[in-house]
Amino acid sequence: MSKDNSYAAVMARKQEIVKAAVGVDYARFERSALCFDYEAMMDDVAYSMEQMIAIQKNSGVGQTPLLELGNLTTLVRKLAPKGKGARIFVKDEAANPSGSFKARRASLAIHHAKRLGYPGVVAATSGNYGAAVASQAAMHGLKCIIVQEAFDSHGQGQPEIMEKGRACEAYGAEVVQLTVGPELFYYFLILLEQTGYFNASLYTPFGIAGVETLGYELAQQVHRRTGRQPDAVVITHAGGGNVTGTARGLIKAGCAETKIIGASVDLSGLHMASDNDFNRKSFTTGHTGFGLPFATWPDRTDVPRNAARPLRYLDRYVTVSQGEVFYMTEALACIEGLERGPSGNTSLAAAFAIAQEMDEDQVLVVQETEYTGAGKHPNAQLSFARQNGIEVCQGNPQDSVPGKSIVIPEHPDQIMVQDVELERMRRSYLKHAAALLQERHISRSDLDFLVAETKAQLDWVEAELAMLGVKIGGN
Repeated sequence: MSKDNSYAAVMARKQEIVKAAVGVDYARFERSALCFDYEAMMDDVAYSMEQMIAIQKNSGVGQTPLLELGNLTTLVRKLAPKGKGARIFVKDEAANPSGSFKARRASLAIHHAKRLGYPGVVAATSGNYGAAVASQAAMHGLKCIIVQEAFDSHGQGQPEIMEKGRACEAYGAEVVQLTVGPELFYYFLILLEQTGYFNASLYTPFGIAGVETLGYELAQQVHRRTGRQPDAVVITHAGGGNVTGTARGLIKAGCAETKIIGASVDLSGLHMASDNDFNRKSFTTGHTGFGLPFATWPDRTDVPRNAARPLRYLDRYVTVSQGEVFYMTEALACIEGLERGPSGNTSLAAAFAIAQEMDEDQVLVVQETEYTGAGKHPNAQLSFARQNGIEVCQGNPQDSVPGKSIVIPEHPDQIMVQDVELERMRRSYLKHAAALLQERHISRSDLDFLVAETKAQLDWVEAELAMLGVKIGGN
């Protein structure tokens, strides 16, 4: 008897599909309607840092170079007040086999899938992760299917997504391309169930733990080069795995005082699931359309509990404009001789401004670069924007309007960051959490969980919950 594959029926059995496809019993970590044991879930990965480094080394992943951007640092110091202008370094993750840090996430996930005996892997992603999964699957002899949300209702696809689809196919993966909308997750579940493949989700503990090696490595390299810990690390923030994994790795390397700064492209006003807005953006990831919702409520993913919990680690969250990222992409190529893709240059644009606030003897690290290609190049992105009615011009980037205009700076002193209020994001998280409660009451262990989740002071969380009408008591 064939299964009912209607949308409602598939969604009704999504928990059992996901459990079979990940090999993780998430129920073991649940403590209440609100709370789960996050650290126990991460420990369930059962690979030590040394083991993860060895696994990645065997597939050519990791040990990427740390490069000092001396020319950009010089430019920063010309613009900064006297005595200001931190040394800027960048971790060149484009040196990984698939050209981005996502190879770290994929390497551990694919290793684990093979260890558990899965015949293949499936991943739903329109970004670099698809190429990383396809590359690692090819190395390990596993079949691979990548599901992309690629087109609007007119069949028009963004050049960056098309580029990544071509990369996946080059590694031998089957690429399934869909239009924007709810069918992505439905079709993804159908594939998992029908194939019996591993769910190589971005958000499993394996996907996040794989990035811990990046933070760990980065800390060691900075210490060897400068004799100190990095004062701050700027990380492009989308779904939160980049921030979470890198921060955890830095902490394991002893860098508890290093400031974790997330950076996203400001695409406020554009809805990522909107057919109308889908092609009115020039960045497929690393923007606020992912950064804000995934930080304020992480469990909106293809697994029951998201291992990416960025609010636990962020010390600061900033945005930059699309034009500023395009400017820094060209600056990196022309001043430092490094042609790299757009996502990593989001954190570079933010770092260029933040370095001017810091002292000359401090060290600021841009956490990653990524490969570039025909569809990811600024020329392709800007041409696509013009085709979709977006005005592209030079001027003050603060005048840009997402979905309507991209304003590229006329001078580097126009590059700046806009701070996103972390307290406001924490408040949004607590509202989401409170909405889960049938009774307006939580235990002390729930409270401790919320304090850890928001990286906030206990009395502040208590006060916010009181304003939401949530009472605290018991264990």
